[in-house]
Amino acid sequence: MGDNIRIVVLEVKGSQVRIGIEAPADLSIHRDEVWEKIMEENRKATTVTPDQMEILVRKFSSSGTSSLKKDESGNGGKKK
Repeated sequence: MGDNIRIVVLEVKGSQVRIGIEAPADLSIHRDEVWEKIMEENRKATTVTPDQMEILVRKFSSSGTSSLKKDESGNGGKKK
């Protein structure tokens, strides 16, 4: 793992160094602060607040169940 990643010094100017990263196109490369922001946004997107959970429970426990009832006609809901 990591054998196909290469870090190259592109330029040195005083106390600044520009680097380049060679890696497969399917590998995402991010600076640390960008990676931390991505991870924080992912955590926010997967966190459900109690208020959000209450809304979901109400939605799926009332109107949502009627659309899940099995078709009793025996013909897959098709009209004869």
